[in-house]
Amino acid sequence: MDVKATARTIRVRPIKARLALDLIRGKDVKEAAAILKFLPNSSAKAAAKVLKSAIANAVNNNQLQEGKLYIKACFADEGVVMKRMMPRAKGQSDQILKRTSHITIVVAERD
Repeated sequence: MDVKATARTIRVRPIKARLALDLIRGKDVKEAAAILKFLPNSSAKAAAKVLKSAIANAVNNNQLQEGKLYIKACFADEGVVMKRMMPRAKGQSDQILKRTSHITIVVAERD
């Protein structure tokens, strides 16, 4: 049985979130939590919260055993892009794109 958790509109770029998620894909949840705890980037903090939520969903809602859980899939999709303007020379402006991401983690029980 697959159980998932999603965090939407996280204020981190999807490409940076994918770097953290690539490290934990396919690992046991305890090992993945340890990896995310010691990663220095901010996307690891958001991914750790989503992982904790996915584990809680599996244990409380679906009565799965936490010791047998592993990360079946994890991905970061692009969310809303906030557009800001920055003044430049001669009355012109540049556009700044502040990207967000939707982080999804799917956990399942090993046989």
